[in-house]
Amino acid sequence: MLNNMENERRNNNKNEDSRMRGFRPSLRAMMLVIAVIWVGVAALYGLLKPVSSGCIMTYMYPTYIPISSTEGVLSAKYGLYLYHEGWRKIDFKEHLKNLNGIPVLFIPGNGGSYKQVRSLAAESDRAYQGGPLERTFYREAYLTSEEGGNVDVADFQLPNQYANRLDWFAVDLEGEHSAMDGRILEEHTEYVVYAIHRILDQYKESRGAREREGAATTGRLPKSVILIGHSMGGFVARAATIHPHLRKSAVETILTLSSPHQSPPVALQPSLGHYYASINQEWRKGYEVQATHTGHYVSGPAISHVVVVSISGGYNDYQVRSKLESLDGIVPPTHGFMISSASMKNVWLSMEHQAILWCNQLVVQVSHTLLSLIDSRTGQPLSDTRQRLEIFTRMLRSGIPQSFNWKMQSQSSWSSHVPVKDVKDTAGSQVHTLFDCPSSVHWSDDGLERDLYIQTTTVTVLAMDGRRRWLDIEKLGSNGKSHFIFVTNLAPCSGVRIHLWPQKGKSSSGLPAGKRVLEVTSKMVQIPAGPAPRQIEPGSQTEQAPPSAVLHLGPEEMHGFRFLTISVAPRPTISGRPPPATSMAVGQFFNPDEGEIEFSPISMLLATHSHKDVLLKEDHPLAFNLSFAISLGLLPVIFSLKTAGCGIKDSGLLDEAGDMENTKLCKLRCFPPVALAWDPTSGLHVFPNLYSETLVVDSSPALWASTGTEKTTVLLLLDPHCSYKASIAVSVTTVASRFLLLYSSQIVGFSVAVILFALMRQAHARPIPSILKAVESNLKIPFPFLPFAVVPILVSLFFSFLTSQPFPPLFSFTILSMICYVFANGFVILLILVSQLVFYVAAYIHVLIKRRWQLWEGNFCFLFLQWFMNLSSKFFSLKVVRVLRANPLFIPISAAIVLSTFVHPALGLFILLLSHALCCHSSLCNSLTASIRSHERKKELSDYKSEGNYLSQQFTSKPGSPSKENSSSYGQTQEDTFHHRHGLLVLHLLAALMFVPSLISWLQRIGMHQSFPRFLDSFLCTCLILHGIFSSESLLNSSLPFPRILGQEVRLNFIYLIAGIYSYLSGLALEPYKVFYAMGAVGIISFAMSILQVWTGAPRFGRRRHWHRH
Repeated sequence: MLNNMENERRNNNKNEDSRMRGFRPSLRAMMLVIAVIWVGVAALYGLLKPVSSGCIMTYMYPTYIPISSTEGVLSAKYGLYLYHEGWRKIDFKEHLKNLNGIPVLFIPGNGGSYKQVRSLAAESDRAYQGGPLERTFYREAYLTSEEGGNVDVADFQLPNQYANRLDWFAVDLEGEHSAMDGRILEEHTEYVVYAIHRILDQYKESRGAREREGAATTGRLPKSVILIGHSMGGFVARAATIHPHLRKSAVETILTLSSPHQSPPVALQPSLGHYYASINQEWRKGYEVQATHTGHYVSGPAISHVVVVSISGGYNDYQVRSKLESLDGIVPPTHGFMISSASMKNVWLSMEHQAILWCNQLVVQVSHTLLSLIDSRTGQPLSDTRQRLEIFTRMLRSGIPQSFNWKMQSQSSWSSHVPVKDVKDTAGSQVHTLFDCPSSVHWSDDGLERDLYIQTTTVTVLAMDGRRRWLDIEKLGSNGKSHFIFVTNLAPCSGVRIHLWPQKGKSSSGLPAGKRVLEVTSKMVQIPAGPAPRQIEPGSQTEQAPPSAVLHLGPEEMHGFRFLTISVAPRPTISGRPPPATSMAVGQFFNPDEGEIEFSPISMLLATHSHKDVLLKEDHPLAFNLSFAISLGLLPVIFSLKTAGCGIKDSGLLDEAGDMENTKLCKLRCFPPVALAWDPTSGLHVFPNLYSETLVVDSSPALWASTGTEKTTVLLLLDPHCSYKASIAVSVTTVASRFLLLYSSQIVGFSVAVILFALMRQAHARPIPSILKAVESNLKIPFPFLPFAVVPILVSLFFSFLTSQPFPPLFSFTILSMICYVFANGFVILLILVSQLVFYVAAYIHVLIKRRWQLWEGNFCFLFLQWFMNLSSKFFSLKVVRVLRANPLFIPISAAIVLSTFVHPALGLFILLLSHALCCHSSLCNSLTASIRSHERKKELSDYKSEGNYLSQQFTSKPGSPSKENSSSYGQTQEDTFHHRHGLLVLHLLAALMFVPSLISWLQRIGMHQSFPRFLDSFLCTCLILHGIFSSESLLNSSLPFPRILGQEVRLNFIYLIAGIYSYLSGLALEPYKVFYAMGAVGIISFAMSILQVWTGAPRFGRRRHWHRH
């Protein structure tokens, strides 16, 4: 008998230890949580660091004229204003009467104000008064063949003066958060449609008022409005364009600034994601020919007249990534494109989400672009789609990508081919060929003082000396050096001219018939120059000037020519403009293979711990092609260049003091380095004066929708006369911030999948493990971690195969997806630990107070409280209260469903969370109480054993006290209830957090016109509520009335598995809002199972699996 007592005591201790083990995280889980916290803190630090964009502030004198509106719900809520620039007071009515410009409507974004129109409106007014930008002769971008660039009618000159001014209107949307709620987005769309009609009607009213007064009326009435949208306003502009109530051809041009087009930046609300998907689908159909089901022609494309241009802020825009701003798959290349502000001509800056509205460099370029859209003959915007797209291309795009053929991935990065076309103006008359300098440039190479004959592969110009330099292509371009590159700060045509000669001659007129000289000056492309050179000491030599242009000629372009000449203008320049403070030009024949430097994934990852150095000796290639195997959008690198020598005697790597002096001297001889980074998603990024800079592009690699290579190509221009020590390092904070920015949507979807996989394990195992232990079990390598992490990836690839979609890069896609899945596990574990800590603290305090309360039973205060409780018991004896107590689920179900349906879905989920929390608290308190009683019984047994009375106590128990078996079973039952409810609470807590942004926008609208929630949101949240209320432990082993799969009954754990895989796929597609579909399906099935159990009886529907501990 003594041995039996000892065995029972050991078993009780084991049971308690195993019970507590489910509440303690393993070492692996703690390391994962620490990693998640560390990445989050590092990312937050990287995102909160101030960013210097280099933007110049725009100043204005704003006046906002209200436009009267007809009566209506939305018109009473929102407003419409006309902007006027000027400091003088004006008569609003008189100003509206004289309205005769081109209407432009500005649509603010998430939480934006109508007053944000002021920078664009003010600069467009100045641009109209000042005239077009001064023409330069750099190579301009042109439409590719995919964009319809081979059509002659698209080639015309930009206007010499602007034919009409722009009238800027703006809608006042009350600063509502349209990025967080689909209902708000729809209301904004409806009001913008009304505002477009109101603007067009206002022009009719203004003309009618002038005619009644006998004033002269000239020009046509505008038939369309140009839409400018910032952030979510850009999507609202597109949604309004396809609205069924919009007048035909009322919108023909849309320009968006930092606007997400592919999906919302906060894609958490189901109705918001569904509205986005429906609008994008309508746009895809709008560019297709309308036909019947039998194939008969109905009409042409509905929106074939609309041109859309999306301008992104680049890598400094933390709110909207360039991948979301892309128009791929929505607008065909013949009707629009996306360009980053970092690659925009005359801008070259990446900027924050709000700075794109006031950055003067961008605002000026956009203003001149919009004014260039006006036809000089009609005074209205050009009607031809191709012409408008051509203007956007030439005014915004840089010629650099096409010069180096970076858009043609199938060809070498150094090959370039540009068709020589005849340029025509809008009237159709021929002007000049593409690369000839115009006749307005008065100096020519015929009057140059003396010719120089260069015998080396590198040529240098240090002054505007008025000389022509001859380079023998056949001699200098031998030994594989068949490419020529030229960098300079001299302006093309007015400062330098470059020609290809079939043979040597004094002038082009002296060549025999059939021999022609080809001028390639206008093939030079503009690059942003760094700060102006300075003098180190007064009266000393000036530092080398940064290059502002680059020219690249391939062997196919120099084929058939023997000589290349570089003609430099004399110092007294034309056009009244003073010459640059210092003149520089460096050209070189080079072999591209000699400048190839590749950084492998391993070397880039090792750069997080140590620098990788590369020594570039003198007489190196002028251009280096750096290839980074891992995209700089995911793994930005800090690239540093240190001047090691520049032809100065004994100028090797000196000590610290000597090295500083060496750097000063070399700045007088070496031009500042320039890096041109190219990314297929975000385009061109230029880094002038590159001595120490973080090279980063705004790409989104390793996604399901990614295609092609994800390498980042960087063209590095270095002075060949100097030697450099280059090094790369990786900033951990920058990498962490980029990781969360790119993959946060994916991690949200994966987090729901992690919880559903854990609930699957809870539904399968007996006894029910804690949700923490279930998550940890799913992290075991290789099983079950690999199936959970890899099988959904294989399913996504199978879907890509079925839909004929291109496959993503398999290796990077798989690795990054698994990393995001592990990160999601860490986030879920952190969420579980926090909630578990709260429950345990509350339960321990509750049990402690309860036991203290029992000790006070004989106290007078206790007797008074007991009398008060007896008095209040009369309230509980009421019939209504007794009915509610008999049906405890009635109140939470009713309250949650009513709030979800008529107020806001998040409020219903909060009621559900409260129900879960009370159930978890009650179960945990009961379990702890049972555990304490078990310890007391063991202590009593130990005392009886010491007194020799353990034999009699074995068969005797206190009256009314539970037996050992009943106590253990009761405690385990309460523990199972806690584990089950805690898992559901974590799942529904994450669902409620996904609705918090929508709730914030709803709270902002309290007191204003309110509408019911979207049916989709209410329905899915109702399904979640049913899942939380009716999902009990008895359902976990109940079989579903479905056919068997592989001979096994379909149970709830299988449903959780399918829902988890679907949530995983939703995360891969960057559509986390679709996880609500999976959770809603689980809720419907759980509710149906509960109804069937009640209808048929639990024993007939399923059987309870019995278990016991060993």
